[in-house]
Amino acid sequence: MTTTDINAPITLLGGRSPAEFMRTYWQKKPLLIRQAIPGFASPVPPAGLKKLAKRDDVESRLIWQENDEWNMENGPFARFPKVAEPNWSLLVQSVDLHDDATAALMQQFRFIPDARLDDIMISLASRNGGVGPHFDSYDVFLLQGRGQR
Repeated sequence: MTTTDINAPITLLGGRSPAEFMRTYWQKKPLLIRQAIPGFASPVPPAGLKKLAKRDDVESRLIWQENDEWNMENGPFARFPKVAEPNWSLLVQSVDLHDDATAALMQQFRFIPDARLDDIMISLASRNGGVGPHFDSYDVFLLQGRGQR
């Protein structure tokens, strides 16, 4: 593992250094960085994510909206809604523990203190899919691969 120079600017942070990011933005204010990882694509394609969500050693959730109500079911899953069916999302936790490419992605965030760095969750959503109103009790980096939000 290489050590990150906390004062050297990096693309991931929009040309900011990890030290500047931690001092100015971390837990202080949101920051949008377009093309933080140029050409980014999810390290796990949709079929691979579904395969992980079928395993009993992988934490996953299916969230869908029906009749203006939000519903959730925990995996493992035998089947998934059709992609053309709107209003659902699949969330798979700790993908970095099950996929080497995802673990390598996690290494780009090693400037974050270990106590604050948990895991990589990957989501897959159909049209109008989401997770409903909620509060996160942790800090979040979001990298969008395909689609739009």
